[in-house]
Amino acid sequence: MGIVDNLSWFGHASFSIEDKIGKKFYFIDPFDLKRLPSGKADAIFVTHAHYDHWSPNDIRKLLKPDTTVIATNGCENLNLPSNAFMIVEPDRTFTIAGIRVKTVPAYNVKPERLNYHPKENKWVGYIFEINESRIYHAGDTDFIPEMKNLVNIDVAMLPIGGTYTMDVKEAIQAANTIQAGVTIPMHYRRLLGNKAKAAEEEFKSGVKGKVVVMKELS
Repeated sequence: MGIVDNLSWFGHASFSIEDKIGKKFYFIDPFDLKRLPSGKADAIFVTHAHYDHWSPNDIRKLLKPDTTVIATNGCENLNLPSNAFMIVEPDRTFTIAGIRVKTVPAYNVKPERLNYHPKENKWVGYIFEINESRIYHAGDTDFIPEMKNLVNIDVAMLPIGGTYTMDVKEAIQAANTIQAGVTIPMHYRRLLGNKAKAAEEEFKSGVKGKVVVMKELS
């Protein structure tokens, strides 16, 4: 499966990306880590300040002396050196720990969800460019207009759980708009419980491209 083979899912919105060529290891939204990866992180990316995405205890488990933590408004420095902690907003592009990264908006548009992830908080998703592959982690978001501008995405990780983010039907619309090479559902099993399997099947049947339901490491 190419780049997907370099991804691991630790549940909820927590993923690791291994760059086997550059020998780097990256982590996104580490939370409730029951199983630790084999290596420490070169960079840790946090999409927003909610406890199930910004988890200092889990972040500390992944730190090594030269780890950089990239986070958003509402996340506090963990007594890290100033050059090891970066606050980002949407629509920024930078190079860090050997990869090019772009931040993209992540927010709610549905009236019943507006208080969860307000646009004015300037929380983010990330696009990672690693070895000529583009990996999109959407963060906690609805299907937003900015997704129509995403192009050449090889892997897209999209929340499908509803309540706080887009639900399955909305995520299908997002996936079919983005048209990634592979789409991976996330942020749903804790929310949906015994309905999670049905959500996976609905997502797979509705998305026009390839869907990979990853095995959750626990």
